[in-house]
Amino acid sequence: MIKQKRIRDYGVTIGKLKTGSKNAITDVDGVTVGHVTLKNGDTQTGVTTILPHQGNVFKEKVIASSHVINGFGKTMGLMQINELGTIETPILLTNTLSIGAAADALIEYMLDNNTEIGKTTGTVNPIVCECNDMFLNDIRARNITKQHVFDAIVNASPTFEEGSIGAGRGMLCYSLKGGIGTSSRIIDMKHGSYTLGVLTLTNFGILSDLVIAGKPIGQELKEHLIQAKNDKDKGSVIIIVATDLPVSERQLNRIIKRAVTGLARTGSIITTGSGEVVIGFSTATKIPHENPYSSVPVSTIHEEDIDKAFRAVGEATEEAVLNSLITATHVIGREGNERPTLQDLINKHHISLC
Repeated sequence: MIKQKRIRDYGVTIGKLKTGSKNAITDVDGVTVGHVTLKNGDTQTGVTTILPHQGNVFKEKVIASSHVINGFGKTMGLMQINELGTIETPILLTNTLSIGAAADALIEYMLDNNTEIGKTTGTVNPIVCECNDMFLNDIRARNITKQHVFDAIVNASPTFEEGSIGAGRGMLCYSLKGGIGTSSRIIDMKHGSYTLGVLTLTNFGILSDLVIAGKPIGQELKEHLIQAKNDKDKGSVIIIVATDLPVSERQLNRIIKRAVTGLARTGSIITTGSGEVVIGFSTATKIPHENPYSSVPVSTIHEEDIDKAFRAVGEATEEAVLNSLITATHVIGREGNERPTLQDLINKHHISLC
């Protein structure tokens, strides 16, 4: 990725499976990620977008599914994903009170690129997810504009930054600075090798619960962070899963549910005030918007192969969360609020992550 020290650079290896070449969601061919970051005084927020492929996603939809682990969230578009089993727009991540602005911008982007929407065909289902960044960001100001969304889509690339960037700019995780993290896994099967990638927007947890590769490091770190002693977990996490594995919508739903195993291994207990949402898509099959007046072939794996994907999504989610923590940079935000980064704490107090 972009010249950042990630969790593996500290000697921490998560899981058993191999990673993709970038160890990122963009190891899935065609997937790109873009950011726009706002960082000025009390304004510490942004937009992150995930493009499932480089064609017209409205005309060539991808098989998709969503899963709500805990529903304290304001994500837009899940109902149609679960009813029809497809995604037809880029996926946007931003702060909670910018959901409306982001959706309006995404709709405009889709209208500009699909003149038939609302005229000769139906409307469009924008996918927008959020976390609450109000501790570091003046969320009431609602500074996200349409242009920020347009720029994030245009900026989307196979290589991208993690941590305090884009939608992750103002987020906290395990009482520390959180944000954007990513990871991937290779799934080897007799009929081929496939890739599963995860991107997380992390804004949850309390420091005492943090676990890294089985080590309860949060218990050690909390002694060095006074603010963490009375923290309550009331944030959220958005998990985006991409794969080129040939699966049905039902199989994909079974896979993305297992993202919770990765969250749990980092220490999350899925508290009542934390919105935990997973959205997944497979690029293996494109579903045409226009009726081809013939059957649409959908290739799927055998059910006995699915455990490999279960392992992959758990491992990639766990590592993506940890990457969001270790790559995060220090942010001073609204009214001078700040939290240290994981990197700052371990360096200052000479604490090993292994």
